[in-house]
Amino acid sequence: MENLSLNVNSRTDLKKRVKKIREQGKIPAVLYGRKIKAKNLFVDYSPFAKLYQRAGESSLIDLVIDQGKPFKVLIQDVQRDPVKDTIIHVDFHQVKMDEKITATVPIKFVGDSAAVKNLGGTLVTNLDEIEIECLPGDLIHEIEVDISGLKTFNDLVHVKDFKLSDKVKILASPDDVVASITEPRSEEELKALDQASKAVAQAEEEAKAMAAEAETSAEAASENKKSGEAKNSEEKK
Repeated sequence: MENLSLNVNSRTDLKKRVKKIREQGKIPAVLYGRKIKAKNLFVDYSPFAKLYQRAGESSLIDLVIDQGKPFKVLIQDVQRDPVKDTIIHVDFHQVKMDEKITATVPIKFVGDSAAVKNLGGTLVTNLDEIEIECLPGDLIHEIEVDISGLKTFNDLVHVKDFKLSDKVKILASPDDVVASITEPRSEEELKALDQASKAVAQAEEEAKAMAAEAETSAEAASENKKSGEAKNSEEKK
């Protein structure tokens, strides 16, 4: 397992606005875990972004706070700006090396399928990640799934086909289908799909137009009501 490390600093001035922290190229963060007091932190943006790209949320990290003793952690949650897609907050979860944890691990598909290469089929993946349970020291970064066994349109890859260590438990049904190959569509099927897609798009546009018209009518009615009330008020005077 690759040894990953990240330096962070304690955030002691909690009155300092997080916007100011982000403008300085840093990310507000928090460290928490069972039987420990949560610690407010900040981390430099660039080093964290690079590490997160490599580690994801399924790799053990040595978190070094103020150049002190490292904490064994997982990246538990990363919040992003909905518009800019920049990282705006990070949650680190401290783990105990002798206690099992659950983690969501990405699935990486490798190999070539003869049903795709020779028969023109399309790879269909039902899962792109899966939850596992293990000790922190046995945590895996990803699960490689070989699709070279998919030689016909009837072949399937199931969860039970994963080849993992006995130290790692998969928290999913062994019979869950992970990948399959679909047959190429005929011209008639593609034409029908295209027509259905256009019909859906047209219906959405008509719905938007009706909603806009209803909103305009409501605004006009509101204005007429206000005008009538003002006129009645003047007549009473």
